[in-house]
Amino acid sequence: MQKGKVSVNTENIFPIIKKFLYTDNEIFLRELISNATDASNKLRVLSQRGEAAGDISELKITVTLNEDKKTLTISDNGIGMTAEEIDKYINQIAFSGAEEFVEKFKDTKADANIIGHFGLGFYSSFMVADTVEIDSLSHAEGAEPAKWTCEGSTDFKITKGKRKTRGTDIILHINEESKDFLGKWKIQELLNKYCKFLPIPIEFDGKVINEIAPLWKKNPADLKDEDYTDFYTQLYPMSEPPLFWIHLNVDYPFNLTGVLYFPKIKKEIEPNRNKIQLYSNQVYVTDNVEDIVPEYLMLLHGVIDSPDIPLNVSRSSLQSDGAVKKITSHISKKVADKLADLHKADFEDYKSKWESISIFVKYGMLSDDKFYDRAKGICLLQNTEKEYYSIDEYIAKIEPNQTDKDGNKIGLYTNDADKQHSYVDAAINKGYDVLLLDELIDNHFISNLEQKNDKFQLKRVDADTAGKLIDKDEKSESVLSEDEVTKLKAAFEGVVNKDKYTIVSEVMSPEEAFITITRSEWERRMSEMGGMGGMQMFGQMPEKYSVAVNTNHALANKVLKAEGEAQTELLTKSIDLAKLSQNLLTGKELTEFVKRQMATL
Repeated sequence: MQKGKVSVNTENIFPIIKKFLYTDNEIFLRELISNATDASNKLRVLSQRGEAAGDISELKITVTLNEDKKTLTISDNGIGMTAEEIDKYINQIAFSGAEEFVEKFKDTKADANIIGHFGLGFYSSFMVADTVEIDSLSHAEGAEPAKWTCEGSTDFKITKGKRKTRGTDIILHINEESKDFLGKWKIQELLNKYCKFLPIPIEFDGKVINEIAPLWKKNPADLKDEDYTDFYTQLYPMSEPPLFWIHLNVDYPFNLTGVLYFPKIKKEIEPNRNKIQLYSNQVYVTDNVEDIVPEYLMLLHGVIDSPDIPLNVSRSSLQSDGAVKKITSHISKKVADKLADLHKADFEDYKSKWESISIFVKYGMLSDDKFYDRAKGICLLQNTEKEYYSIDEYIAKIEPNQTDKDGNKIGLYTNDADKQHSYVDAAINKGYDVLLLDELIDNHFISNLEQKNDKFQLKRVDADTAGKLIDKDEKSESVLSEDEVTKLKAAFEGVVNKDKYTIVSEVMSPEEAFITITRSEWERRMSEMGGMGGMQMFGQMPEKYSVAVNTNHALANKVLKAEGEAQTELLTKSIDLAKLSQNLLTGKELTEFVKRQMATL
């Protein structure tokens, strides 16, 4: 019998493990089954090299609950350990048996699944157990079974074990605070979460619970569309089928496999984030992948699997890790390449998917200059006639008729074609094209388009009267004299709130609206940005509007000829109707307007 102390640098290693090493105590099961997987894969490697005898065709891991004894046992029939190996790999905390093994056999391709760090990960078992036992028999010929026992302190003992066959039993004596882990459904839940795709069969309650060859590990050439959609349904039951997917398969200069799905996104429903699952050699790690997947792709669904992503490290370390940066860049490029392929292969199908794709593309173009360059040709702009153009195609389309006196190409847009119908109609009647930019992200995307494209500007259709949206320095004559225009302006100024509305006269076609209420593009953008929390000073700006009076409209003369209450009624009604068309007639003003209209019935 051997007695001794676990070789650590501090007497407080166990409190540190229990409180700070992992965010959730349930992670212990993932660590122990990962170690058991390592033990099985190590045996495979040795067998392939002719350095281990015995049958390896029935490798498996068994998880057993004993509620009466309050124990949870994880058993494998892998490589096993001698007493000396237990002393080396268990008692010397943070010495990684897997790392040493991989280094020794680094020229053997089969070491790819050696995932564990047998040592510190093993000690996570003390997060839930008062006492932990290891009973192991090494594969080595003539080896004796060995048993290690530790009661959650730095004291341990190694005695002769009871195991008769090759492999290792880890027996956890669950503490009172963690008695939930003695429940069958709790263990089943954890196995489904962390271990359902591990490469070694895992048996619990008489059933194998995992799929040892998940879809992302297979050759894409061997898979059909139904395989991908079936796997998606397995990951996300009750979800609509995905639009399409990307199969990742990289082995240099980093290791990365996985499948990313583009889900259908509906504007009226809040998109779901955190739907990408991160695995390390088929071991589930997390669904919080914001530091690995670019933020603009966080709405994607699926799986990524890489042993090159460091686990259990700080966010700052993850963000600065070289391998992670390469993986992030590769995922972004693969998404752009996939979209470009779809755009080229079937443009009509691509257009039909654009409503769901657009948020990924626009957000990516805003966030990443490289992605902007890759996606510019496949980013679609849709007009109110439901025609689609690339950015360059659209600028070329509007250049002949929508270029102002300074050579700026002016794109007009609406973010609500129904509410702004009169303005859209007025612009179209002037021969202008109007874009539909009605997504929340478009507030920022508009500015991005202007920054990236020389002498290109965008104005919302209600930013000015149709004749002034694109300043071509064209002059029109008013049918009213200067004195009549002055009187008309003064009359309207008498019935509006001068702090909010500014009266301007404008010479327009007699067929255009008599009164048009507009808000400048710049002022509205600043206010919207402030409202979204970007610029508080602009969010507090008072709303100011311009009231354009068409001096060539027939009603202009009618107002001038009217007197007293008749003129006031004409002025008030004209202003109210214009406000109503812009949803500016609210509260007391709306109530009074309705009462006046009812009184005329």
